[in-house]
Amino acid sequence: MTVFATVFVAELGDKTQLATLLFAADKEVGKWLVFIGASLALIATSAIGVLAGGLVAQYVSPRMLQIVAGIGFIAIGIWTLWK
Repeated sequence: MTVFATVFVAELGDKTQLATLLFAADKEVGKWLVFIGASLALIATSAIGVLAGGLVAQYVSPRMLQIVAGIGFIAIGIWTLWK
């Protein structure tokens, strides 16, 4: 449930969702085709994330991953505010 909620909130309003909205707005494209394509793309990218996470976890401790991810998010936030 936590993973679902996190991914759901992160995907709301992002460029991927907006691109999907634009594809669905095209009257000549089937809505189900857009839905299936977007769904398969999210599944594929999630699979890559899971596989990469499993591989990295074999060599790096979960605590270190949390620290690096936290520092990365803080750095991105500072960079965004700076620009």
